[in-house]
Amino acid sequence: MRAPWRGAGFLGAPALLFCLGGSPAYAEDALLAPRVGAAAAASNLPGEARLGFMAMSPAHGVPFTEPAPEAPTEPRDGAAAAPGEAKPVPPDASGTAPGESDQIFAPALPPVNAALKAALEARSGLPGPLAVPHRREHEAIAAFYALRDFAPLWFSGGTANAEVAPAIERLKHAADDGLDVKGFSQAVSPATDEEIAAADLALSDAVVTYGRQASGSRVDPRMISRLIGVEPEVADPAVVLALVATAGEDAGEELRRFNPPQKAYEALREKLLQSRRGRGVAGRNAAIPSGPVLRPGMRDPRVPLVRARLSLDDAAAEDLVYDTRIASAVADFQKANGLPASGNLTARTVAALSGGPPSLEAEILANMERWRWMPRNMGETHIEVNIPDYEAVVIEKGAVIERSRVVVGKEETPTPVFSDTMKFLIINPAWNVPQSIIRKEMLPRLASDPDYLHRLGYEVFSRAGHLVVRQPPGERNALGRIKFMFPNDFSVYMHDTPMRKLFASAKRAFSHGCVRVDDPFRFAETVLGRANGWSEQRIKKLIGGKERYVYLPKPLPVYLEYFTVFVDESGALQLRDDVYGYSRRVKAALGLQG
Repeated sequence: MRAPWRGAGFLGAPALLFCLGGSPAYAEDALLAPRVGAAAAASNLPGEARLGFMAMSPAHGVPFTEPAPEAPTEPRDGAAAAPGEAKPVPPDASGTAPGESDQIFAPALPPVNAALKAALEARSGLPGPLAVPHRREHEAIAAFYALRDFAPLWFSGGTANAEVAPAIERLKHAADDGLDVKGFSQAVSPATDEEIAAADLALSDAVVTYGRQASGSRVDPRMISRLIGVEPEVADPAVVLALVATAGEDAGEELRRFNPPQKAYEALREKLLQSRRGRGVAGRNAAIPSGPVLRPGMRDPRVPLVRARLSLDDAAAEDLVYDTRIASAVADFQKANGLPASGNLTARTVAALSGGPPSLEAEILANMERWRWMPRNMGETHIEVNIPDYEAVVIEKGAVIERSRVVVGKEETPTPVFSDTMKFLIINPAWNVPQSIIRKEMLPRLASDPDYLHRLGYEVFSRAGHLVVRQPPGERNALGRIKFMFPNDFSVYMHDTPMRKLFASAKRAFSHGCVRVDDPFRFAETVLGRANGWSEQRIKKLIGGKERYVYLPKPLPVYLEYFTVFVDESGALQLRDDVYGYSRRVKAALGLQG
């Protein structure tokens, strides 16, 4: 799914024409422009030539303009000119022959436009390494201004437009969403043309930085793991400017909307703000003294400090009982910080709690960043599998209508993170064993036990020189009695399993990558729809010896996610183990840890 700002159709024509100063070019054309020097040069051409300037060479992406055809010349006195003989050209209306001057002059730019053009040209000449981090954004901004003949975007007649104050107010609170918009001066009172140009460009830079960071530009998921198959819908710089600069007093809200719209993201954001507010409360930054290990039911003078550090402030200050509620919160904190989640206040836990809030905030920020990888519209009804939580849910109109424990991939064979569409179910599935499992697990067993596969009921044959192993449908089949299919590049799916005892474990990372469902027939009833006549009993009647395909009345989006921190239905913050280490890598990419 694509973000609404990726298509030019999302921009209303009046807004777009206003931002581009009436130019008929589209917003995305600004992204195709080259460096500012070429853009600035193009602005001095007549209107028709400027349109040609935005055309792109399909082979290399180099701007070009088609040369004008040569005007035919009349032979002198009706006779053909001799080869190499000069042909006289009549002068134009001004009396100057074209040969006397090869330069075409455009009307001079207004002083403030000229100042903006000069500022952009100066920036384009910065040394490469200094400009690299924001080079693409700077080029797009320069092209955007070039299409406007370098007219200011945020000021008119030397006065700030209505969008300036609300946009700046939103930028002041960028950190509330975990964004890093640095180097922007919040005081805007320019007087000279040069000051207006500098302020206008600085605000454009900050707005673009905010919009792109909010929509997921800071971390490339592919750099975290090759098994993360999601792509953030990063907003185009030209579209960020076009939307925010025409929003009037709603400019701040328009800018905020580049953040994820999901309620789960908003809930994490609120927990982040609560944590930061709590750091200013007396006692929450005080060091927790060392002492004996605390277990539920014990009394200790350190308990109020622990309660304050974990934002559990609903008890009296003199209450010294280490109760089960505190132990549960300590266990969650231990999970988030890589400690054994016993719930007991150990010496290691005391040390971690002394730096607890920053550690917790970093974990929240890493999960907020991963929400930026998700589609803006996840569908009214969809399936979510949160890998660290070992749980699958079916969500309809924002409410969970089905919940099931799952088994996910081991650390060495992780379940990939991606989204696709569930289209059908297979009852009585056969299992075609992947070559990786044959090579790594079955062949070594065959070396010591040649009858191993036949004894377990596997069918073995050769196809195109490769060993093929197939397990027919049945009670012993590794996929169980039902398989949920959402065809994808990773060749993973959800399925039943005969190994029921695995669901009793708190940590359920045991599979080769697929997702095993605890109560698959009840889950199937939900995705097929009882209202459509698919009860659990009817589905079970299909159990037999051959594969049966059942298509969903309406295909459902499936999201295999990775969230180690989330807010549950009761409003409590839940923390889970970073089973694949993705959270640690995201925190490192954001500069939240060493």
